[in-house]
Amino acid sequence: MLCDDCHKNEANIHITQISSEGKIDKHLCEACAAKYGDFPPPGAKDFTVNDFLKGIFGKPVEEQETPPPTGLVCPNCGMTFEDFAHSGKIGCSVCYDTFRRQITPLLTRIHGASAHSGKIPRRSGGALVARREVEILKEKLNNAVKNEEYENAAKYRDEIRALEKKMSERARAKKEATGDAGE
Repeated sequence: MLCDDCHKNEANIHITQISSEGKIDKHLCEACAAKYGDFPPPGAKDFTVNDFLKGIFGKPVEEQETPPPTGLVCPNCGMTFEDFAHSGKIGCSVCYDTFRRQITPLLTRIHGASAHSGKIPRRSGGALVARREVEILKEKLNNAVKNEEYENAAKYRDEIRALEKKMSERARAKKEATGDAGE
């Protein structure tokens, strides 16, 4: 397949551009792809996953104006923040707590949020969705009370009560349906 831009060279890079106008797919040669941004020039070494991660996390450490925070070490696995910055990999679950201040902006930039919402199974998902909705409403209720927005607070309180009532009715119906009604 020939390059979509120059129509001379063999296309070996595929670019998908997504914008408000829609999705555009382009098949480009290395020379034309280099014009579009951070692609290695023709004849450069292979582009690795670490190169990709460095592009996401910012400039390599040696090019940064201010060095990353030093002294941060995970108490569980011994990984330093510098190790994370070089590899783009977390050592263990405790690293998330240790490097939270540095990782949260990166996660937000990459994923659009720093909290994982995940998928919810269809069968048992109703209860999970309702519980999460109650948590969100309780946060809104606390903020409304703190800001002295009592009308909004009352609305959130009523929504919470209605959801909790619906959840308890579902649980009772499920318990009765399975025969665990306390016979």
